[in-house]
Amino acid sequence: MKCLVVTTHPLNDSLCKLLSNHVENRLIGMGHEVTVEDLYAERFEPALTAAERASYYSNRYESSDVAQQVSRLEEAEALILLFPTWWFGFPAMLKGWFDRVWGPGIAYDHAVDFGPIEPRLSNLKQVLVVTTLGSPWWVDRLVMHQPVKRIIKRALLGTCTRKSKLRFLTLYNSEKLSEQTISAFKNRIEKALTNWE
Repeated sequence: MKCLVVTTHPLNDSLCKLLSNHVENRLIGMGHEVTVEDLYAERFEPALTAAERASYYSNRYESSDVAQQVSRLEEAEALILLFPTWWFGFPAMLKGWFDRVWGPGIAYDHAVDFGPIEPRLSNLKQVLVVTTLGSPWWVDRLVMHQPVKRIIKRALLGTCTRKSKLRFLTLYNSEKLSEQTISAFKNRIEKALTNWE
């Protein structure tokens, strides 16, 4: 498959970067075509521009500034998102990627009467989310009700794709991990990827 790996972390020696490299190597080893989009390394500008917002409901969304990112998203059959969860939400860089790249005419079409939007990402079949979170599992699941997972599953994939399958992996207590815990989490990632075949 054509796999798009989108990774988001400002530090090159981060756990996120380590996991991203692991995913990239595993996908290549499995024979997939892999494109890595490192939002920080590419100096992606997350802020929606005035031209983009002004064109949101026009005949054509102004996406020329993010044309390369749009092309990679439209071609992807599998999407892998690797990022830290900060304040139970997306890093600003990744949120901006959704705001600017998942635009109308790209990820979805507006309904004529501003009703439910129509999905456009028909190529996207598999989605794997790998995220780290400093909090313990029970805070995310029982107190916060997994806000990041709900947004990805319902708001993004639920409206922009028709048949994509989501696998969501969270590494909790990420600020105090042992090598054994990281290794076990890597095994979970490999198992999720293997299930694509």
